[in-house]
Amino acid sequence: MEPGTRGDVSAPLRLFEGYGVELEYMIVDAETLDVRPVADELLARVGGGYEMEVELGSVAWSNELALHVVEIKTNGPAGSLAGLGDLFQEHVARIVGLLAPVGARLMPGGMHPWMDPDTELRLWPHENNLIYRTFDRIFGCRGHGWANLQSTHINLPFADDAEFGRLHAAIRLVLPILPGIAASSPFVDGARSEFLDARLGFYRNNAARVPSVTGRVIPEPVFARADYEGRLLRAIYDDLEPLDPEGVLRQEWVNARGCIARFDRGAIEIRLLDTQECPRADVAVVAAVVAVVRALVEERWSDSARQRRWDERELAGILLDAVRDADDAVIANRAFLRSFGFPERGRARVGDLWQHLIEEAVAPEPLYAEWREPLRVITREGCLARRIVRAVEGNPVRFAAPEAGDGPAGAPVAAAPPPERLLRVYERLAGCLDRGEMFLP
Repeated sequence: MEPGTRGDVSAPLRLFEGYGVELEYMIVDAETLDVRPVADELLARVGGGYEMEVELGSVAWSNELALHVVEIKTNGPAGSLAGLGDLFQEHVARIVGLLAPVGARLMPGGMHPWMDPDTELRLWPHENNLIYRTFDRIFGCRGHGWANLQSTHINLPFADDAEFGRLHAAIRLVLPILPGIAASSPFVDGARSEFLDARLGFYRNNAARVPSVTGRVIPEPVFARADYEGRLLRAIYDDLEPLDPEGVLRQEWVNARGCIARFDRGAIEIRLLDTQECPRADVAVVAAVVAVVRALVEERWSDSARQRRWDERELAGILLDAVRDADDAVIANRAFLRSFGFPERGRARVGDLWQHLIEEAVAPEPLYAEWREPLRVITREGCLARRIVRAVEGNPVRFAAPEAGDGPAGAPVAAAPPPERLLRVYERLAGCLDRGEMFLP
């Protein structure tokens, strides 16, 4: 959902010739860490008006939907990921400096751990507000799946239909394991969720009124533009038409799957990564994902024809396990593991698969020195969600799956920790963002 994003496909980039990266952070009160819906005032301070996007050289700041969220992103595709973590950190510092006089700051993570979206959501009231009001009217945005989620997006280019098909096939295969490296949202409503990636637990159901909008999160096996527009997007538009006869949402960004084709900008956008504790960690995760996608596109472990045969329902089952247990989720599908060249065995933890992929695909990259430390923390200490829970509770993270009908996906399943303990941990996380440091429990 990015109506304000600019796109220019007059000279389309080929595979891996550019990278669009977007990081979302929460604006919170400097003392209480409660959400502060002041993104419009922040953007007005640097842009002079209430535009939803402000360009600042090679980086842009923007807002989408919820007024307590600010997005820092590359202003168009960057030619390389080199130095991007440091560049984003500079902009974090600039935003922190602008927020300090009004008693606010930034906080990282995929969800706010105690926000009440029913009472605290404030929608963007300025440019493109009709789009957000339409989303709210149809889906009801006062819920965690709309009002309380922060993510990192990756945009990867393609130049033609052949490149789109190869890239889409590879990304579909990587989507199910992304929570294993990026989950950072284990607390909801002040208590531990059944999911380590609660953001995705809510995200997959936020458009339940029109199920085709999100589908199974994993896109259908469609590898040509004509089929994508005629089959996947057409179904969404047809299902939305009775609720949106004016066609306000009849745009390709209304598709809410875990990756979406942006033919308007010649790119596929990956949406399943929770935001990490600092830009250096986010860019390291982005680099790992890109390296694995590239290895699949280059058919290092499996050919593209085999990658295209995966059904979205089978991949969605693997994803759901990873949404719940992140790096500790177990993959028992031998064919899936073989698609990544994993040593021959019948089952593996997602965390072990990521360790293998980092060694095989990421470590040989020329820029690996920039990403080594964050990836080492993630693979040795666990994903950020696991480290957060360990800091709050001091014990391993294990969940018993709730019985069907026990509550909505992502609902709390454990007694709430003392509020002051949760506050202290998230103060530390906010400090990590301020200083550009990794979070260690």
